[in-house]
Amino acid sequence: MNPEKIIKPVCLLLALALLGYAGRSLASKGTARYKPDYKPMLAAPRQKPVRIILDTDIAPDFDDAGAMAVLHALADKGEAKILATVSCNRYPGCAPLLEVINNYYKKPAIPIGAVKNEGANFGDKNKWNEVVVANFPHKLQTTDEAPDAIGVYRSVLAKQPNNSAVIVTIGFLTNLKNLLQSGPDKYSKLDGAALVAKKVKRLVVMGGAFPQGKEFNIHIDASSSKYTFAHWPTPVLFSGVEIGNKILTGNRLIQQASAHNPIRQSYEYCLKTYQGKTHPTGRMSWDQTAVLAAVRGPEPYWKAITGQIKINEDGTNEWIAGGSKQHSYLVEKMPPEEVAVIIEDLMLHEPR
Repeated sequence: MNPEKIIKPVCLLLALALLGYAGRSLASKGTARYKPDYKPMLAAPRQKPVRIILDTDIAPDFDDAGAMAVLHALADKGEAKILATVSCNRYPGCAPLLEVINNYYKKPAIPIGAVKNEGANFGDKNKWNEVVVANFPHKLQTTDEAPDAIGVYRSVLAKQPNNSAVIVTIGFLTNLKNLLQSGPDKYSKLDGAALVAKKVKRLVVMGGAFPQGKEFNIHIDASSSKYTFAHWPTPVLFSGVEIGNKILTGNRLIQQASAHNPIRQSYEYCLKTYQGKTHPTGRMSWDQTAVLAAVRGPEPYWKAITGQIKINEDGTNEWIAGGSKQHSYLVEKMPPEEVAVIIEDLMLHEPR
């Protein structure tokens, strides 16, 4: 055996070991080490939940139930705080259904109110409210038993931080007109218009057809619509009928949601028996779009066009480009099929 074949590799290994030791020794004395050229990604600051009052006509159509599911899902995700749910419809089944849905999502303390002595009284011939409500315990037996919506509005708004509340209406404008015209009371020394100006950040409306047309929520109580939009003191965002027309939801809900879910029961029953127009892939999602925009804003789902709405005596609406009011309406940006997936995912949310 040749000794040089052994000695040379051993020496090389010893030299490498000594270099490694020297490197470690220098590093321990403060010699600069390699540093990555990026900073760790910090989590985005958590936004405060949007404070929401939902005003609904939950009876003529069942997308209101879908909108409530979306709102409760967003609340459970920490994106919204539901301050109250009120009915702008005198139909007897409205307030009991609001109670059933709030209870199902484990929020029985949410105040419920209803319009009194005036306004529309609309249901559907299939009586879906009563069919669903009959399957759940509830205290309110009829809408008339709910407190006056204006008292609920004023008591809730008076407690909110200034410029913090968002009102989303997916029905008639009767309650909002009455709120604007309300006087000082035990809840606030301010009249309705001043209370709204102080406490409300924005109003989001499922209503109207843009840039012009005629839509159910607006024309049913046209005088209230006209007064409200002429006098409302904060920004107003409209989700017009054309936005929800192409966003179809419901089929996944009835296939995947719990059988004891009142939203599933509403859609399952109505997709078979509803008197209005349905579609093989579900029901149009008008009201859900307003709730989604109220909590998350238009982007990335839609763009917003600014201007001013004009309500005619017959309940039709027109759009005035560059008008004096702080009005805007949604226009399509994300494909409706993609928005439908997002909305129905929220509708499928089950309570914790």
